[in-house]
Amino acid sequence: MYSLQTLLIDACGWVACRHSSINIDNEAQRYLGKPQWIVLDVVLEELEHLLKEKTISKSTMLLDLLKDKALVVDTSDVKGTHTDDLLIESALQHNSTLLTVDVELKRRAYQLNIPILEVRKGHRLHLVDSV
Repeated sequence: MYSLQTLLIDACGWVACRHSSINIDNEAQRYLGKPQWIVLDVVLEELEHLLKEKTISKSTMLLDLLKDKALVVDTSDVKGTHTDDLLIESALQHNSTLLTVDVELKRRAYQLNIPILEVRKGHRLHLVDSV
């Protein structure tokens, strides 16, 4: 378990923040203080795939910022597990708040009492209180 409050970042949550030009540090601080960012290696792979497919521009993605600021968690020892399952498991294990806009992932996390931050209109993060 980490001693700091942790923010586990999902690929769609990161992309939504980047599209909305949200300063994640400032916004997350309103709810979590100054959290340690965490990103799973499989989430980085998803984001790198989006860059290769040119779904999002390199300047918008700011993938280097994510790699520099986040603790990257290696999931290579857990073969065949879906990314969402790994995110849920990691959030529970490390008592993390999950940054996502994925509807199904939010529903699953909410049912397990995992705190969720999502992007809302107005370029802000919002702590989810219902799904």
